[in-house]
Amino acid sequence: MKMGLVVLVRNLLLTLCLCLVLGFMYYAAWKLHLLRWEDPNSGALTFDSVGRTLGSGRRQRNNVALDFPSLPPSCLAVDSGQSRTQKAMMEARGPAQPKYDRLGFLLKLDSKLPAELATKYANLSDGACKPGYASALMTAIFPKFSRPAPMFLDDSFRKWARIRDFVPPFGIKGQDNLIKAILSATKEYRLTPALDSLSCRRCIIIGNGGVLANKSLGARIDDYDIVVRLNSAPVKGFEKDVGGKTTLRITYPEGAMQRPEEYEKDSLFVLAGFKWQDFKWLKYIVYKEKVSASDGFWKSVATRVPKEPPEIRILNPYFIQEAAFSFIGLPFNHGLMGRGNIPTLGTVAVTMALHSCDQVAVAGFGYDMSSPNAPLHYYESVRMAAIKESWTHNIQREKEFLRKLVKAHVITDLTSGI
Repeated sequence: MKMGLVVLVRNLLLTLCLCLVLGFMYYAAWKLHLLRWEDPNSGALTFDSVGRTLGSGRRQRNNVALDFPSLPPSCLAVDSGQSRTQKAMMEARGPAQPKYDRLGFLLKLDSKLPAELATKYANLSDGACKPGYASALMTAIFPKFSRPAPMFLDDSFRKWARIRDFVPPFGIKGQDNLIKAILSATKEYRLTPALDSLSCRRCIIIGNGGVLANKSLGARIDDYDIVVRLNSAPVKGFEKDVGGKTTLRITYPEGAMQRPEEYEKDSLFVLAGFKWQDFKWLKYIVYKEKVSASDGFWKSVATRVPKEPPEIRILNPYFIQEAAFSFIGLPFNHGLMGRGNIPTLGTVAVTMALHSCDQVAVAGFGYDMSSPNAPLHYYESVRMAAIKESWTHNIQREKEFLRKLVKAHVITDLTSGI
């Protein structure tokens, strides 16, 4: 009798060990899957009606899609008596409360750092750059986040499964020839050698909101390694509040500065392509050809950008796609531009920074609609009351997303406007 019991216990222990090993192997395989940016079989190209990624054999846990294959049935029945007891206890406690929201963000965002991250960065001096800080915190509140994603398109763009099957603004489908022509002239696909060599990068995205006025943040902004500015927001004359340094200026044709003298000398010009005409316009600019006004732009566009081809980049459209469908939860609309499903350029820039920077800050973000007489932008006298409902953007949903990032310390809001 005793011998039989010993054999039974031994068999149970062996089965449990086997299950633990298999579980570890499945977990490791899942983690590797997240890092496969160029995997053509990744589930990133399949979305449901609200833009959440789906995939074959995928199960849901707390509303978060997981790619674990099914474990062997023997692992699920190691101790059926214990399972029944646990089930009875769970039923007594009532239905389990979801841990994540419908997009996959942690519902209870703690203003305190997770214990393991607090320990990891405890020995760094005040003000020191924290390697991997933003992406670690982002993963803590959004487990589906995977950092590897190139900042700009390069000459291998056709291989990138996550963008090749989507038309602009969410991908590059149909733009191969234009992009190839542009890249053959620019021949540069990264940041500057000095920035690429940094072991830790601190980035700040400068929004154009009036909340930036009279804050005297110029010196603090210029202290960041990478300063990103958007569209035609001016610097000259506003240095005290917005700084004088510009690393990247991200824009699209209708948003670009139209006077060549307004461009900063030492900055990179980055196109965010929202429609096919945008790539055609950039080809005109790179080859210094005449820009046609009949190409479907909704307002006048710049006809010249005082940058040489090596100073021009194309932003990876994946950041537009990820911001829209994964982070904000905008309508998927079959992967096409539609009403209320285009993220603002500011949120796209923040998404880019989460992948490319170790620490991320913003300034000049947020519109206070309760103050109609407040300035809309830091550089003009137009008031908040001038804002009309946007056909393309969903400002409220974007604000909800950005507030999650601020509350969880993923990003720092210098102007407290979000």
